[in-house]
Amino acid sequence: MPTLPLEVISMLGQTMIKVVPITLMLAVVFTVMTHFWACNPGKPWWQKRELVTDICYWFFVPVFARVFRIGLLVVGAAAVFNVHGADELIAFYDNGHGPLSRLPLALQAIIFLVASDFMLYWLHRMFHGGGFWKYHAIHHSSEDLEWISAARFHPVNLLIGTISVDVILLMAGISPNIMLWVGPFTTFHSAFVHANVNWALGPFRYVIATPVFHRWHHTSVDEGGDTNFAGTFPIWDILFGTFRMPDNVLPADYGADDKAIPTEITGQLAYPFRQ
Repeated sequence: MPTLPLEVISMLGQTMIKVVPITLMLAVVFTVMTHFWACNPGKPWWQKRELVTDICYWFFVPVFARVFRIGLLVVGAAAVFNVHGADELIAFYDNGHGPLSRLPLALQAIIFLVASDFMLYWLHRMFHGGGFWKYHAIHHSSEDLEWISAARFHPVNLLIGTISVDVILLMAGISPNIMLWVGPFTTFHSAFVHANVNWALGPFRYVIATPVFHRWHHTSVDEGGDTNFAGTFPIWDILFGTFRMPDNVLPADYGADDKAIPTEITGQLAYPFRQ
């Protein structure tokens, strides 16, 4: 068997070893949270419609993201920095490079979180308009919004969004070692803001994205679907006029306005190319 398929299979195994226990932990945490603090009444998450679709995304996305993130980092290092070969690439990226790599890891992690969230805010707004919406509409197609809905992203959305932003910041010199801190936080927080939980966190709603904050984003356009674009820090929505958190009101209905989006993953992956 050729080397490349073996490496991909190995990468798949390594990713699954990490994803499975994290998934089980999140399932327990959000089952408890939803039991006590549900935002919307209804069936528990494991009885939601399109659960199989979300599970497929939940395990497909980490593998897809890892493969393409590494591939783009290799291509980027060769094209921009003329770095080639496995040993050179490992030495180049291992602890970062340039001025950013000399900062304390905690500060690098903060820079990564703030810079990536700022870029993703604008990319998110871009995906809500023009020809990009058909890819992002897949994420909004879930009508039973739950923590496991967090991974429902079309590959094109991932490539132009999270993956490209990660690659840009790592190529800028930030050490990949910060992912040991940032990775668990972003995984939990992404699941948290999609969870069926009625937490708004009072004054902290202006500091960090909450489930209620993000659930307004998943409503129809008339209700608030064109607001609350920030993934982590609502300050971007506050600064640029897209913040929405009405008092004493909770969103009730979710899903994309286009009801023709298929419910199974294969149909959803093909959907944007049929438009």
